[in-house]
Order: sequence, then structure tokens, then C-alpha cells
Amino acid sequence: MKLLDMHCHLTHDYYNDKMDDVIAAAKDVGVVKVVVSGVNPPTNREVLKLQEKYPGIIGATLGLYPTDLIGIKPEDPGESGLSVTRGEFDLDSELKFILENKDKILGIGEIGMDFHWSKEASEHDLQEENFRKIIRFAISIKKPIIIHSRKAEVRVLDVLEEEIKNNEIQVIHHCFSGKKKLVTRAAQLGHNLTVPAIVKKLNQFEYLIDLVPIGQLLSETDAPWLSPTPGEKNEPKNVVYSIAAIAKIKGISEKEAAGKVWENFERIFDL
Repeated sequence: MKLLDMHCHLTHDYYNDKMDDVIAAAKDVGVVKVVVSGVNPPTNREVLKLQEKYPGIIGATLGLYPTDLIGIKPEDPGESGLSVTRGEFDLDSELKFILENKDKILGIGEIGMDFHWSKEASEHDLQEENFRKIIRFAISIKKPIIIHSRKAEVRVLDVLEEEIKNNEIQVIHHCFSGKKKLVTRAAQLGHNLTVPAIVKKLNQFEYLIDLVPIGQLLSETDAPWLSPTPGEKNEPKNVVYSIAAIAKIKGISEKEAAGKVWENFERIFDL
């Protein structure tokens, strides 16, 4: 089987002295592609370096995290485990960097809107303004986008429907946590949705598998977060749980489920 981890953060400092083992463990279970996402200028550059170090298995997406873009940072910069932006996060400058590196990357992400860490209406409006600008940029360079929409699912879908009218680019919803009607809406818009490894603990992703056509499903971990095993950090090898859940709910073999997810990946990124 060819297994895919569509979304993770291997630039997290947890992996600093473990990367060779993490990659080896992923390969041992059949993972052939691990897509690592940036969230800001420093992590975007780290993602590209990681792809250079582990060619073939690592794929890169460069991201512009919605709260980072408007200056919301963790109280403890070291708490997230990811490099943080020093000074102002200049959107135009980072879009220029992405443009310069567009041939090295699979897509743009993660991007979107986040109403969990951002509470003010004025902040939400600024997030939406940035989101629209990034979508238009992605369309201009013909790159798929990977979406973060925590507590902002309705508004994110509204923006995507307004900005992408003719399937100009592919959309991937990472860990989409909207209610059933929103999952159905995203699928009807032709968007793709990921199934995280933690599916075995969160039944919301079980109903996502049931509602979304298998031709629009992908597997991910969001490592090091959302571990399916209590007390352990997540790793790409755990996408086996995503595939097992897809197979069970769709009534097919794990080999068939993995094959279909891989076909979806190749279609989305025109590989």
C-alpha cells in the first residue's frame, strides 16, 4: 500500500533529534509521502529545508496561519513548539517568497480563518480580508490550498464559495470540524477533506467519512498534535488509523482505501 500523510508539522521542535527515526517508522508502515506544512515565514523556510534533506518522501506546502497574520501569538512563544515570527508578519512579502518557490511546493497552506484564538469581530474581518487575498494569489499561480477553519467553518465556506466559482484550484479541508450539513456543503462544493489519525477517538470524523464521497477523502495526522495514542506525540506512521477507518466505514479493504486516497492525492496535485 502507498500511504499518505497529507498534513503535519515535522518542523516542530519535538522532532529535532528524532527525524530519521520518524521517517523510517513511516516508511516501515508504507507511507510514501509526508506533506509538511508551514504556518509563517520561519517555518516555511524550515519546511523547504526539510524537503531538501528528505527528498521524495517529504512534500512541502507553505502557509500563512490566520492568527499569525494578524499578530496573535502564544503567550509563551516556546509553547507551540514551532518557530514564531519575529516582528511583523508581512503578507505581501511572504506571498512574494511563495511565488519565488512555487515550483518547489505542492500547495499553499495551511491558510484560512480561526475564531478559537481570535475573538473580536474586527479581527475576523481582517482574517477574511487576508484569506481572500491568499485565495486569489493561489488561483493566480494555480496551486491547491490547505484550509484551517477552527470555529470558523461557515464563514470559511462562504468565502471559498465566493472566491472559487469554477473549480479554478483544488481545496483541501484539514481536520474539518463543522457539523454534518457543513461537511455535506463542503463536499458538494467539490472540496476534499482529510481524515486524521485521531478518528478512532473522535466520532465527528467517522460521520465525515460516511458523508464525503471516497473520491474526495485524504489521510492526515496533524502531527505532533491529535495523537491517537494518549501520552504520545503523533507521527506520520499513524495514518494507518485513518485508512482503517475509511475502509471500515466505506465497506472496502484497507488496500482499496489506501489506493483511493493515493489516487485522490495524485488528482489534486496533478501528479
